[in-house]
Parts: sequence; structure tokens; C-alpha cells
Amino acid sequence: MTEGRFADYGRPRRVDGGLRARSTRGAIGVSWWSRRFLEVLESFALGTRLTRGRAYARAGQVVRLDVHPGRVDAVVQGSRPRPYQVRVALPPFPVDLWARIEAELAAQAFFSARLLAGDLPAELEELLAALGAPLFPAAVADLEQHCSCPDAAVPCKHLAATFYLLAEAFDADPFALLHWRGRSRDDLLARLRELRATGSGHVGGPPGASATARQPHAPTAGAQTAGAPTADGPTSDGDVGLPAAGAARVLTDLPAPPLAETVDRFWLPPVPLPDRPPSLASRPDLLLRQLGAPAPAIGGPGLAERLRQAYRQLGE
Repeated sequence: MTEGRFADYGRPRRVDGGLRARSTRGAIGVSWWSRRFLEVLESFALGTRLTRGRAYARAGQVVRLDVHPGRVDAVVQGSRPRPYQVRVALPPFPVDLWARIEAELAAQAFFSARLLAGDLPAELEELLAALGAPLFPAAVADLEQHCSCPDAAVPCKHLAATFYLLAEAFDADPFALLHWRGRSRDDLLARLRELRATGSGHVGGPPGASATARQPHAPTAGAQTAGAPTADGPTSDGDVGLPAAGAARVLTDLPAPPLAETVDRFWLPPVPLPDRPPSLASRPDLLLRQLGAPAPAIGGPGLAERLRQAYRQLGE
């Protein structure tokens, strides 16, 4: 359709009760994950339609936005009476890959604690990339974009408006990003709790998925292992049982023995501990992440993404 015919439609129709972006000016996105999502999109040099889409998002032209595994559906009101149907698809991670991801997350207390607290640590992006599960699209071709409007350009302003509202949806619920990649919040957290409760990061997953599963742990309170001393008497190997000490005694509700008998075991953990510290190695683009996006006059978020890629290449 020609540019002249697009002009015939005029301004978009006003929407009552549309989804309006919370940001009224400047950059959209508050959390690191929503900013990274938009930085990646803007680094694809998608043109002025992103700017027009941002205006649509702030005007409340998006009527509905739904996030599903592998796809985002939206309804956007344009200048025509009938709203446009928008779809953005991103392949979800396969089931076996999610099993590896969950095993690795459960194996590291740092990630488990942050996710169970409802937060996405910035180190998660690097961990998923190392597992072959990039959190964000690496190229515009990774996204399947469709809009029912007559504009042949991709993305059109309706798709762009969807991207910006999607970023704010990620701000409100960080697990929406993981849901888009194929795992709901409830399923992921339930799986992490299950794996952490067993003291192993590989239960139900592929063998060798987590280093935690390959290391022995101190026995938990009330648990018995072959050859391990217990608070109740001899073990299966005939050793004399040693009384529980420290926090383990509190959990098992046993009477306290003389201090001299337990001082050497007082600090034994009552629950399994991770076999290694969390991965907190600094990355070459750490300073960029701290400073935020540059001003639009010098390149905006797209410049930050290009610098980030350059730093990573130099670091390699």
C-alpha cells in the first residue's frame, strides 16, 4: 500500500481503558531485564517505527497483551475502526534444555534464593547463555513478527508498541520473560523447591546436569545415610551413633548434650549446602550496565548494545 493511502487514515482512534505505558517520557523500562530486552531490539536498527510505537504505547493504543510460551498476542487500535491483531513469536526452550537449566539453578543457592524471592539476578543472563539458552533474541530473525495492518514494514508501529508494553510487563512480572521462553513461574519455582529439598540438582533431570549432584553433602537433620552416625544409635555399619549438634539438634528437638561432646561438630550444617559459590565473575560490560543507556543524541540504548558486543569480543 502506498504512503498516500496510509495518510488517508489519519490519527489513531482514541482508546478508552487501553494499556498505557507508565513511562511518560524518556526511556521505557525500569529493571535490568526490561532495559536489556529493549536495548537488544533497538540495536537491530529497526528505524523510526520504534519511536512511533513508543508513542502508541504511551497513548494507550494497546488494547490487550497476553504472554504465552513461545508467543505474545496483542490487540492494538490504529486509525481503522477494527483493531489490529499482533503476534510476536520466540521459540521456547525445549523440555530437556529446561531440565538442564533448572538443575543448574537449583545447584547454586544464589540463583535459587533470588528466583524464589521473585527476582531475576543479572548473572542469570550469562548462566543461560553458557547453557545454550539465550534469554534474549540474538538477531531480529529470531522473532517471528506478524500484524494484521496493511503496512508491509516489519516491525510496524503496532508491533513496536507491543514491544514497549511487553517490556513494562516484564518490569511488573520478571517471570513473564521466562514464561515466554517456555516455563511458568509456578512450574519453575515448584521445580526449584523440589530439587533444593532433595539436596541435589539433578533429580528428574539428565544425569550429570549439576555439579551439586556429584558432591556428597553433610547429612540432614533426621536423615540417615549408610555408614553415617545418627542421633539414635549405631549405623548400618555398626558405628556408634553421635548426638546431633548445633542447629541440627534444634531441628530434631533432642536434649542438649554436654558442650565438650559437641563443640567439634557445632557448625555442621543441618541442611545440604552448595558445593561451590555463586558465579559472580565480572564481565567486560559491567560499567555499561551500571551507567545505563546513553542519551539519544549520542546513540541511545542501541549504542550501549553495540559497545557491549564490542567489549565482549575484546574480552575474548
